[in-house]
Amino acid sequence: MSQISYKDAGVDIDAGNSFVENIKPLVKSTKIPGVLGGIGSFAGAFELPKGYNEPVMLAATDGVGTKLKLAIDSGIYDTVGIDLVAMCVNDLICNFGTPSFFLDYYATGKLEVEVATAVVGGIAAGCVESECALIGGETAEMPGMYSEDDFDLAGFAVGVAEKSELDRLSHVSVGDKLIALPSSGLHSNGFSLARKVLFEKMELPFDTDVNGQSLIKTLLTPTKLYVKTFKKLKNNIQALAHITGGGIVENLPRVLPENMKAVVTEADIRVLPIFDIIGEHVERAEMFRAFNMGVGMVLVVKPENVDAVLAESDGYLIGEIEAGEREAVLV
Repeated sequence: MSQISYKDAGVDIDAGNSFVENIKPLVKSTKIPGVLGGIGSFAGAFELPKGYNEPVMLAATDGVGTKLKLAIDSGIYDTVGIDLVAMCVNDLICNFGTPSFFLDYYATGKLEVEVATAVVGGIAAGCVESECALIGGETAEMPGMYSEDDFDLAGFAVGVAEKSELDRLSHVSVGDKLIALPSSGLHSNGFSLARKVLFEKMELPFDTDVNGQSLIKTLLTPTKLYVKTFKKLKNNIQALAHITGGGIVENLPRVLPENMKAVVTEADIRVLPIFDIIGEHVERAEMFRAFNMGVGMVLVVKPENVDAVLAESDGYLIGEIEAGEREAVLV
């Protein structure tokens, strides 16, 4: 009677071992003070940073969504890892947390070592840019759960904040100004709608020119990382909102007290060309609910600190805080 191996069942242990060897230098490139040990143990270890009076650990998790489908269809794998890191660490800083370390989960139908290595290369690059360490992860080869070409990603970021700095709502006041930090594109939200419009409705090829760049490269431009900007501007920021799914209108209210509203001047928003193209077939209000429209982060800043923030960032004014029911309104 013939015997069946794990490889016959679709799981290649040797490929997994080769992948681990490939990513060891990538992981090492992200090492920062606080990392204890290396990869290969059952858990990653990170020493709690010193210098905090009442340190609080923060955690954030996210994925890349259907942007992965475009990466798979185009064979461009080196940017979605950056997206994965950005979607997590950009959330952490909204609670004034400084990212410390990151872990990833990579699931696929068949482990292609070169593809997986390219993805983790992006994750490592995102960690380096965010000044946090990649201290572990999990790779799952699951034939029957995913088709051979498909894979999915999840990320987990952990950081530390001073307990007294967590409550950002108490720092927001009527008269505070709203400063937009530009996005690099769609980031990692709204791709189901974007794909339906661009590739089903408009039937555009990947090489369609969008402001001097191909459509596929425009769409796969990685999510902008705002960690270094946050660290630089932290003392001049009252609150900040990461503009992800739901857009400005649903994310900005998350940093507002009950008796205040954010009034955003729509005409001041520097909408990127890709949103104008998608907007040819989507109502304006729906666009602002599905996409960031060119705004990746919104900072709430005291009037006296506006000049300093603008001088130290690529931000620009888009509105202010007024009295009223908690909401974000476009005028």
